[in-house]
Amino acid sequence: MIVDKEEVEVRKKCYICYRPLSSCMCQCVRPIKTNTKFVILMHPKEFKKTKNGTGRLTHLSLPNSELFIEADFTNHSAVNAMINNKQNLCYVLYPDKNSLNLNTQKIESDGKQIIIFIIDSTWPCSVKMLRVSNNLKSLPKISFTHSKCSQFKIKEQPKEFCLSTIESTLVILELLQFHGLEKIEKTSIEHFLDPFNSMVEFQIKCASGENGTNVRFKKRDEFR
Repeated sequence: MIVDKEEVEVRKKCYICYRPLSSCMCQCVRPIKTNTKFVILMHPKEFKKTKNGTGRLTHLSLPNSELFIEADFTNHSAVNAMINNKQNLCYVLYPDKNSLNLNTQKIESDGKQIIIFIIDSTWPCSVKMLRVSNNLKSLPKISFTHSKCSQFKIKEQPKEFCLSTIESTLVILELLQFHGLEKIEKTSIEHFLDPFNSMVEFQIKCASGENGTNVRFKKRDEFR
């Protein structure tokens, strides 16, 4: 069997950002320290799509974060340990009529460690993950309102107000900063989306053949 050297190069993977080595985004990541702990809960289907996923880029950008891959977190020991620790104040990012809207409401931590669980999945999978994960659905929810438009140009968002995982996390960081719960340098906030923007730019160039490669834009929910 004849092996195409170019194809082999494309298949090589960076085991940090989990992207093809030819489009590794690690050099674009600028980690920022946060008081808040972020826990990215990635659906297994998202793990298979990490070539264009933003959950792992979010994790790499936040040293005070963890990433777990499951569809049902009910019996996940690490997640349960955080939830059951009385020194932690846990929330899950999820739109709900009873959620705490960070645009107008501040999290009152009372000295506890704030932990925000972020579900990294398509909307249908997110709904199911929260429904089957008994430990998560019992947590208080936080949400936000915004007028931003997602820059995920290589993906058709289900709704015009939908943001990718890393874009949503940036909004949360900005609101936590506004409420005085974070003290992040302005330049760090401004560059938080650098790996995301570079990824999108790379894919657009691939689609146009500028990188010597042609790829198709995929339909809704194939990217995240």
